[in-house]
Amino acid sequence: MTTPATTDRFSDTFRQPRAVWAVAFASVIAFMGIGLVDPILKQIAEKLEASPSQVSLLFTSYMAVMGVAMLITGVVSSRIGPKRTLLSGLVLIIVFAGLAGASGSVSAVIAFRAGWGLGNALFVATALATIVQASKGSVAQAIILFEAALGLGIASGPLLGGLLGEHSWRAPFFGVSTLMTIALVATAVFLPATPPTGRRTSLADPFRALAHPALLLLALTAIFYNLGFFTILAAGPFALPSAGIMQIGWIFFGWGVLLAFTSVVVAPVLQRRFGTMPTMIACLILFGCDLLVMALFTQHEIVIVVGIIVAGAFLGVNNTLVTEAVMGAAPVERPVASSAYSFVRFAGGAVGPYVALKLGEKVSIHAPFWFGAVAIFIGVAIVVAGTPTIRRALHGTPATHSTDEAEAVLVGDLD
Repeated sequence: MTTPATTDRFSDTFRQPRAVWAVAFASVIAFMGIGLVDPILKQIAEKLEASPSQVSLLFTSYMAVMGVAMLITGVVSSRIGPKRTLLSGLVLIIVFAGLAGASGSVSAVIAFRAGWGLGNALFVATALATIVQASKGSVAQAIILFEAALGLGIASGPLLGGLLGEHSWRAPFFGVSTLMTIALVATAVFLPATPPTGRRTSLADPFRALAHPALLLLALTAIFYNLGFFTILAAGPFALPSAGIMQIGWIFFGWGVLLAFTSVVVAPVLQRRFGTMPTMIACLILFGCDLLVMALFTQHEIVIVVGIIVAGAFLGVNNTLVTEAVMGAAPVERPVASSAYSFVRFAGGAVGPYVALKLGEKVSIHAPFWFGAVAIFIGVAIVVAGTPTIRRALHGTPATHSTDEAEAVLVGDLD
């Protein structure tokens, strides 16, 4: 039963200053970038005379650069302040998304997509901390608002890509550039100055953090988890030869809605009921089994459609649980732990789309999903073997957290 107090807390969450709404709007657009290109992958391959493995590099370049850039976002923010970091990231996204849309070759789109990844890293690594700082109410309410923006962005990205992609493969890129320009103006006008605070971090800090066994084990698990995750994103559209742009957009919209819902609503319930590690391992196993079914029945498009959408549930729960585990696994500041973890998982997992689709070209249509499934089960083996170490870290001495701890939750939710 909903009480008046619950209703008041919910409504208070969404009664925020214009600065918060400006950053939240920009966050929605930033997270659209993850799945935006899914519906237009086949069209880009056709129009630019590229192979599936070549267009898969749109994911690889984006995620690899974003992963490496996570090493410098803390350094940049601690020196120029969150607002300037946000604005710098927005400018880069605007420029590189527009350039990608104006490109005449697949190699140019890949290169500009990499620049987009750099801008995304600068923006998302500071967005949540900025929302927390500028919002009214509790930190929990600010995080709920951010999670709503994140979920809306992940879910709507493929849908926007499908809607605009029906007119031209270039339109989604120009659309993001236009929306981000609006977000840039709103953020510049409504967000007050945010000077640097706290300790200045260094490039060496994330690498020192990886010396902690529990954090390293979780990061290695995430590499193989991301190999399976990006296999779904890259290989899914090519396993649906009869699906049009808009149909693919709706399929990945369903995937994104389920991912967002389970990450915010279902994951905390399962965590309280079964615990972090058992739930994490179970979701990884289920995700691996989902990929196995897709590998066995790749020729049946309905199996691929259901497999893609259902995968969103396992991904959403796993994202939340792994993020929380990472935040408590190493006795270092949360932004530092998050930078180290994000660097390993994004940079390491970025090769997944290319390898998966190259196997699809050289071996069979089933091969990408076999690749993804094997990667997931390697991740399961790592996390099962490392569970005692991770549990000791989670139940040992609490990590040293900075006042910017909310920043790390954001970075962990990007999967």
